[in-house]
Amino acid sequence: MRQRRLGQSGLFVSELCLGTMTFGGSEGMWGQIGRLGQQEADAIVGTALDAGITFIDTANVYAEGRSEEIVGQALRNLNVARDDVVIATKVHGPMGDGPNGRGASRGHIMTQVEASLRRLQTDHIDLYQIHGFDPATPIVETLEALDLLVRRGDVRYLGLSNWAAWQVVRAVGITEARRLAPIVSLQAYYSLAGRDLEREIAPMLRSEGIGLMVWSPLAGGFLSGKFRQGAEGEGRRAEFDFPPVDKKRAYGIVDVLDAVAARRGCTVPQAALAWLLHQKVVTSVLVGAKRVDQLQDNIGATAVAFDQEDLEALNAASALAPEYPGWMIEMQGASRQAEIDAE
Repeated sequence: MRQRRLGQSGLFVSELCLGTMTFGGSEGMWGQIGRLGQQEADAIVGTALDAGITFIDTANVYAEGRSEEIVGQALRNLNVARDDVVIATKVHGPMGDGPNGRGASRGHIMTQVEASLRRLQTDHIDLYQIHGFDPATPIVETLEALDLLVRRGDVRYLGLSNWAAWQVVRAVGITEARRLAPIVSLQAYYSLAGRDLEREIAPMLRSEGIGLMVWSPLAGGFLSGKFRQGAEGEGRRAEFDFPPVDKKRAYGIVDVLDAVAARRGCTVPQAALAWLLHQKVVTSVLVGAKRVDQLQDNIGATAVAFDQEDLEALNAASALAPEYPGWMIEMQGASRQAEIDAE
């Protein structure tokens, strides 16, 4: 398991991150995603740690706080030293009925970080992320609250999730101008079936030196190999059809994944995960599971090496349609880019 530096920080994280959205669900959406109890979660966390995964991601909103509780208790049950793991959690989603029980306001952040610390049974959170963009709260208010958490020692590093490129850059500008704690990571959706991130977000991340954590790398299970043209598979996507996927296009991607996986002697999901691990912009890929064998299969992706032929086949099958201003920027900058490449 390779370790990679998160953005321009001094924090190193494993190339796979254990996602815990399957922990603690009961009814409704969280039950559809996963219903793992403490004993099952302990087995998942133990398997991840044994494989070298030292990065664990959760959120206060997952199963209404139960996921954080299970993660904290799992680390205690397994006698894991606090410094041996990097714990990431998030704040933004509704944790109450009132208007102040959600979002990225100073009040909500200060209340929720204390609740997350209690649930996780820890005195600090390694990576604290704003789970979504809050149009009702000025960005500067959010960033000043996060900076205070870093100065207090409750939080070590700061990240964002599901923000547009312009929103991230604005936040970066504010932190630099006001000398606030920097943004080191963005957690975003990215998969062979959903490469929209490459239009604006990926270039921005490279420009600003921000690390990328990928959620739903198998497109909600669509790239698991269970879904074929005319034969819908079972699993989470069969119950919870998210994230959105152009299924007609994605079936063709799965066909190419089949061929590449056969050539490399790996499974279809391992091939899909391996493609992401080959992308330079990616720091860590989140993998979640309902069963130990699913997690073990995902972990196997770290041993899959693609050659240029493999990458070209997958890239061609999943390529984005040209979109302005991208095609104009590429055309006008081609000669200058050639000069850079020749250096």
